[in-house]
Amino acid sequence: MLNLERPYPPLVRRPDYPASPRAREALESHINELMKLGVLRKVGHNEEVEVKTHVIITWNNDKSRMGGDFGALNSYSIAERYPIPRIHETFN
Repeated sequence: MLNLERPYPPLVRRPDYPASPRAREALESHINELMKLGVLRKVGHNEEVEVKTHVIITWNNDKSRMGGDFGALNSYSIAERYPIPRIHETFN
């Protein structure tokens, strides 16, 4: 669960990353697949989207992978107070 330090702003807008036609086609394919699975849904004209994350398409062996840029959440989330211990601290 993500704990927020302060209320999230109602709308965060950032310009889109530039994308090639190949990347846009791959993005459409990924989005359509996620909509078929019920993970994503279309937003109605009277709904507001709280966060618009950048979507990044990476390529490996001619296969595409979709990723999100959630950097805007860093300024609103509470830092982990108990980080993963270092290995040398664990064994001492």
